[in-house]
Amino acid sequence: MLKKLFPLGLVVLLTACDSNSKGNAENEASAEDGWSGETVTDIIHYPDEKHLTNIRQLTYGGDNAEAYWSTNDEMLVFQATNPAWDVECDQIYVTRWKEDQLGEKQADMVSTGWGRTTCSYFLPGDTTIVYASTHLADSNCPAKPEKREDGKYVWPIYETFDIFVADLQGNILDTLTKEAGYDAEATVSPKGDKIVFTSIRSGDLELYTMNIDGSEVVQITDELGYDGGAFFSPDGEKLIFRSSRPKTDEEIKVYKDLLAEGLVMPTEMELYMCNADGSNLKKLTNLGQANWCPFFHPDGDKVIFASNHGTERGYPFNLYMIDTLGNNLEQITHDNVFDAFPVFSNNGKHLVFSSNRNNGGTRETNLFVADWVE
Repeated sequence: MLKKLFPLGLVVLLTACDSNSKGNAENEASAEDGWSGETVTDIIHYPDEKHLTNIRQLTYGGDNAEAYWSTNDEMLVFQATNPAWDVECDQIYVTRWKEDQLGEKQADMVSTGWGRTTCSYFLPGDTTIVYASTHLADSNCPAKPEKREDGKYVWPIYETFDIFVADLQGNILDTLTKEAGYDAEATVSPKGDKIVFTSIRSGDLELYTMNIDGSEVVQITDELGYDGGAFFSPDGEKLIFRSSRPKTDEEIKVYKDLLAEGLVMPTEMELYMCNADGSNLKKLTNLGQANWCPFFHPDGDKVIFASNHGTERGYPFNLYMIDTLGNNLEQITHDNVFDAFPVFSNNGKHLVFSSNRNNGGTRETNLFVADWVE
């Protein structure tokens, strides 16, 4: 799900560059330029980002996130809310990222344009996608949570989300979930045989797998807490995911009370790994604060993710990498506001991510692709 993890009341510069900007690596920071680590919003490449080169900005304006590669790495499917594209809340789009100029034209919408959508992913063959949508319940966007008197930062868990299969012309071909309550966050195994997703059908937010036709649904986590944002390892044998696991009586009460309102509080999350059937569960990080949107490195031995664990004010979020034993933590990006949703291309040559860099002082989040350097 597309979310930004900033405390309520925090004024943050989340920005998007002018649509006429070329959005290439010419706009880089360097020590010689006098960059000293202050919050800036007109930089594409920060000096210490040694694993990233040739950074290209793909989108210009609105909120763009959760971009995932086609199996041939020629296309990206993502969700966006962009006033210039005349949609009121997130819809799903596909772009041929090497060719399309999304600062000049709208990406191709592949969702219905109704309700709110999230969590799209290519199915084998690159001619169909899965995504979650609320459109069966209402063609309008569901209401956002109001600011809470208790000050808690929360995400809505819309009970009307279901998971659909659509072609690249936007035609819905199948409905994979029909249970009452939240079903979303679907991603597909590189083997092409399984989908992992999050559901509240047990009464708690747990991970499930199913065949790509929606059959043989199996619950694979069962501990109290929000388990979500799961991805398969490159060999399809393991899963990495984020989780908030309340332990104290007070934490459990807060979690259950919010869940009864259709909400979760994502400010304390760690990463967990397990086998694809849920066995051999282990906690991968113990960093504190919010650690989320993990994705396996193509070699399967490391995980890239977003975190604000090194901050006291709730931001910035940067990308980090850690090995699958929980060691060798390395910071990958050095933005001063927000970097998240990192996803490696299947061939391992590129990384797509969402960022507030180079956005001119607005609150907009854009997609960037970088060449990956080991």
